[in-house]
Amino acid sequence: MGANGRVEFGARRLGHGPIRSPCSLLYLLLERHLAQLWTPDEVRGRVNAVNMVFVGASNELGEFRAGTMAELIGTASAVVSGGIGAVAVAGLWAFLFPELRKVRHLDGRD
Repeated sequence: MGANGRVEFGARRLGHGPIRSPCSLLYLLLERHLAQLWTPDEVRGRVNAVNMVFVGASNELGEFRAGTMAELIGTASAVVSGGIGAVAVAGLWAFLFPELRKVRHLDGRD
């Protein structure tokens, strides 16, 4: 989308929001519930509070970073470099934490 440069192409992609937004919401709900499933009962409230603070802060920092990059290098370059960065971080995490790739069950089974 960022490399194309055509407004109508980007607008069409953004128009998929009615599909993407519910999927994003479902992901966030699943993520929140999965974190609580793995958390011991005695610390569940504290873990949930810390998780919400970090999620909120990361959203704000991400928006600031995206706006700053768009101002400095242009919107299209910021979109492309953000996509490349996201894929690079996902690959790095897959390399650094291979046990996460091997998780198949949420209850601690192998």
